[in-house]
Amino acid sequence: MSFTSLALTLVFVIIPIILAVVLKLGLEKDIIIASIRATIQLIIIGYILQFVFDSKSTIFMLLMIVLIIAAASQNIVKKGKGIPHIKIIIIVTLVFVELFSMGTLLLFKIIPFEAQYVIPISGMIIGNCMVLSLLFLDRFKSELSHNEETIELILSFGGTPKEAVHHTLKSAIKTSMIPTIESQKTVGLVQLPGMMSGLIIGGGDPMEAVMYQLLILFLILNAAALSSILVGFLSYPFLFNEKLQFLGIQDDTK
Repeated sequence: MSFTSLALTLVFVIIPIILAVVLKLGLEKDIIIASIRATIQLIIIGYILQFVFDSKSTIFMLLMIVLIIAAASQNIVKKGKGIPHIKIIIIVTLVFVELFSMGTLLLFKIIPFEAQYVIPISGMIIGNCMVLSLLFLDRFKSELSHNEETIELILSFGGTPKEAVHHTLKSAIKTSMIPTIESQKTVGLVQLPGMMSGLIIGGGDPMEAVMYQLLILFLILNAAALSSILVGFLSYPFLFNEKLQFLGIQDDTK
């Protein structure tokens, strides 16, 4: 695709802006900012990736993954505000899921240890961990607020913190995983996923594109389960003090 062709695709940005103005949705500024940010960020990352790929340096490749984890963590922490030690919990979760997923891929030689494979797949793994963690934290905090009396009642009858938040934790984990599971049920029927479409448009063999897309889908499902469960089980103990009293959501993240 040439830069001229890319410039012509701006019509797909102009139409939503016009509709937002006509319908007085108040979204035109957000649409413009989002489009500009996406363009700048992708162009910058394109040059960075080109440099990393050409250098064939393991250090640069690992630094890119660290940068991705740092950016994702910062975004999730905002949603987890009020849960003690949420920052370290998120970092531990993202690092663990990345190491487990990428370690498995490399151990069984499913992909080679090369930047052009490791960085994009790591980005997909961490990106989906970020989305699922955001969904989980949003639901978990909501559930905690609505079930505070029930939690305190269970504690008053001698229940443990784990027993007190079991239903709340289970509900939040289930809710955060459902979108991923449901989207996989219709994959290939309703839409062709991003990686598969990209490989096909780039001239790749359709069946090879299918195999890579299945790899990503299974990785996303794994990330959905691990990220929600890890964030949940690492978070809930900090919601109780030494006397097993429920502290609830705190005003400031520690």
